[in-house]
Amino acid sequence: MKILFTFLALIILGASAHAQQNDFDKSKMKVYYMVFLKKGPHRDQDSVTAAKIQEGHIAHLTKLAGEGKIDLNGPFMDDGEIRGISVYNVASAEEAIKLASEDPAVKSGRLIVEVHPWYSWQGSSLK
Repeated sequence: MKILFTFLALIILGASAHAQQNDFDKSKMKVYYMVFLKKGPHRDQDSVTAAKIQEGHIAHLTKLAGEGKIDLNGPFMDDGEIRGISVYNVASAEEAIKLASEDPAVKSGRLIVEVHPWYSWQGSSLK
């Protein structure tokens, strides 16, 4: 009996998911660009230089967020290879790469950029 109930529940869930897919409204979706900022090959600057680069890095990201070109942004809290992410709200991957490459931390080689198109609900946010 338990197996029959589980089987029926899976069928109902599957039918519901199928119905939701048929009602899916692509007009509410948008392509964003997920930018991974990864450790770069040149991280051997002295502490004063590294601090100056970091200051420029934060200023650059703040400016882009203020212009509406970045919707979500921040560092990872571990010390992994990927140092942080930014979600760019721009027209193309090329524009995201161009803007991310203007970051002083990228120019100095402390960080490198990896960009991936990301499909999400338009206007999505963390709350």
